[in-house]
Amino acid sequence: MTPSRLPRTLVVRLDSAGDVLLAGPAVRAVAAGSSYTALLCGPQGAAAGRMLPGVDDVLTFDAPWVGLEPPPVTRADTRRLMERLTAGRFDRALVLVSYHQSPLPAALLLKLAGIGRTAADCEDYPGALLDHRHRRRPHRHEALAALDLARAEGFSLPPGDDGRLRVLPPPSAGHLTGPEPYVVLHPGAAVPARAWTPGRAARAVAALSAAGHRVVVTGGRAERELTARVAARHALDLGGATDLPRLAGVLAGARAVVVGNTGPAHLAAAVGTPVVSLFAPVVPADRWAPYGVPHVLLGDPHAACAQTRARHCPVPGHPCLDGIGDGEVLAAVAALTGHPADRGEPTERGAAV
Repeated sequence: MTPSRLPRTLVVRLDSAGDVLLAGPAVRAVAAGSSYTALLCGPQGAAAGRMLPGVDDVLTFDAPWVGLEPPPVTRADTRRLMERLTAGRFDRALVLVSYHQSPLPAALLLKLAGIGRTAADCEDYPGALLDHRHRRRPHRHEALAALDLARAEGFSLPPGDDGRLRVLPPPSAGHLTGPEPYVVLHPGAAVPARAWTPGRAARAVAALSAAGHRVVVTGGRAERELTARVAARHALDLGGATDLPRLAGVLAGARAVVVGNTGPAHLAAAVGTPVVSLFAPVVPADRWAPYGVPHVLLGDPHAACAQTRARHCPVPGHPCLDGIGDGEVLAAVAALTGHPADRGEPTERGAAV
């Protein structure tokens, strides 16, 4: 098939930056079989979408059925989206969702915009909204589930593509981080249940520093107070100093990244950096663990919060993550970097000082 006959394809992923990064392999497969590939993202995922190889354009829509604080439904916002979709003259669309989400609100809008063929994973009866109701495999990782849907629609990764997460080459961050080697600790998360408490993160930074690691603490503009507290006198504080591409550059230069189940974990995987994953069991690790890079999962998978999708820890003391000892963190970093860890003397909750 000549390039002029290849379809104009829209990929929809309306969630966070991490979800968009996990869609990257599927997007590359779509782009390899399309003349034009656009990505429809929510505002939290648009920056990540612009970093994905194979994307010709990124459309943004704050969907009322997605996100932690969804906006109200308005005719004006919906009309603007419909106009952009119609103007895109898309032949096909893939709606990517997580296992607990429905693609049908997006599919309805795509059909009204005149998109010829729409496919998605869907548990609910779709009526005429989907041309291909795909069934995802049980316990499938999010990156693989998205790639499965693309393949079922006839899109394959190009030769030589290993299917791992990937972003466009990030800018150098040496002027921010100073010389390598260093370890990054990212203490924040969009969902508080998936991160250490600030005091626990600060003790981990102190332990990493005492074990001989140079530590860089990262976070967004709204997290500057958090990163300052966590870095204290033991680490370089880059809170608020990086947008997403610059954060990718910081992570790319790190020997390892210590981070919860949040976007920067998947960004680290996309630049090939090993991840110590502080994984709260509120969602299943088999679907959202760091993908395609060496990683160590830390946390109690059998905690009382398991599979609750809780945004705030329902258990006093946040034991699934705050109960991780610093000895475990140091051993995980050592396993991923080859850097020997001095475990120190254990104190309360395993902090090594």
